[in-house]
Amino acid sequence: MERTLAIIKPDGTAARLIGEVIRRIEDEGLVIVAMRMELLSERKAEGFYFVHRHKPFFHSLVKFMTSGPVVLMVLEGDNAISRWRTLMGATDPRKADAGTIRRDLATDIERNVVHGSDGPDTAVYEINYFFKGDELCSGY
Repeated sequence: MERTLAIIKPDGTAARLIGEVIRRIEDEGLVIVAMRMELLSERKAEGFYFVHRHKPFFHSLVKFMTSGPVVLMVLEGDNAISRWRTLMGATDPRKADAGTIRRDLATDIERNVVHGSDGPDTAVYEINYFFKGDELCSGY
């Protein structure tokens, strides 16, 4: 079993898309083994997106991610990372495949409803950034 971090971003929570995103996750057969809603502090958002700190969009990204609550989830399943990334669609909703979350629900490249880990090492880091081991409810 593989795990990945999934985030419903502030635009998704503001648009009341939490249930729709969760429905799609469960329809895909991925299991949510941890979940909570949180309003990220600026410090926590900066730490999470640290890898992008020198990019021109860093400050607007942090401002956006702290603009409202997010839903943090750990998804589990066979090939969870690639399956979640396929379900999300391309970062730019205009380039995302039909039927993906971003194509169907996002408004633009910055406000694209969801986040997902891009690989196994990133997934481990991102999951551990937001969740402690005893917060994961695996194996049900």
